[in-house]
Amino acid sequence: MRIDVATVRKLVPEQFPEWADLEIREVRSHGTVNAIFRIGDGLTARFPFLTSENPAPAEIQEIRQELRREVYAGKRLHGRTRFRTPVPVAFGEVSTGFPSPWTVQTWLEGTVATDEDPAGSHGFAADLVDLITAMRAVPTDGETFHGRGRGGVLSDHDQWVDLCLTNSERLLPVQKLRSLWKSMRELPRGSDPDVMTHRDLMPGNLLVAEGRLTGVLDVGGFGPADPALDLLSAWHLLDHGPREVLRTGLACDDGEWARGQAWAFEQSMGLVWHYRHTNPVMSGIGRRTLERILADPAV
Repeated sequence: MRIDVATVRKLVPEQFPEWADLEIREVRSHGTVNAIFRIGDGLTARFPFLTSENPAPAEIQEIRQELRREVYAGKRLHGRTRFRTPVPVAFGEVSTGFPSPWTVQTWLEGTVATDEDPAGSHGFAADLVDLITAMRAVPTDGETFHGRGRGGVLSDHDQWVDLCLTNSERLLPVQKLRSLWKSMRELPRGSDPDVMTHRDLMPGNLLVAEGRLTGVLDVGGFGPADPALDLLSAWHLLDHGPREVLRTGLACDDGEWARGQAWAFEQSMGLVWHYRHTNPVMSGIGRRTLERILADPAV
């Protein structure tokens, strides 16, 4: 289920009458989780995509818990780096117009890296070094990675990667990619402790101006994970020269660098086939990332 601008124009005044006079506009994006609408010039409403018009109570509860985690993560990251991040503002509730909780946060003006490609910018790579370093400096408060997403053990994703490989037979060089995953899944984690990570440093989540990083979006996943996880940005966003700037700036050893590549591989394998028809931009991001990985001399 998706939501339209007419519905949002009813929901916002009902739940937040102080914004009743503000203009509501839909934001076109290549995101895959939320429908996004601007409220006036300074706010953004985010409505989760739902599996049906009548979601089960258990699904609503799961969404509510996830949104609460995202709000907590956004507050936890805000002000901890020199880059702009959205600030959580309000929590919308289930109503007759939309059967799920939703959130409001501040709007960040700018151009996403899918629209202004910073791949060749050494300055952008240096900005990524500053961003990742600052996020890693935030205390984990004793928390460690948990859940089913990226950031734990690579081999836990075997079933997913196998499905992706099967569904990519006519799209990608599957035999070569299958062999590559066989090596990647066995990369040792070693003794690297979990650190605070963004978890999804993809082009659509980074704002760019004149080849420099200006802001970071979709910060609701900020949390502890394998320190190599944010290195997937090296393969999603950078050409060879800037990629080396990132590696040198973060002082990555061979093991951490290889795991970062593996996390980028795992994510990209799902993007190419899954979004081939519904979201060609996301599919193209996955394809380009895999091309970069296959062109790496180490591979």
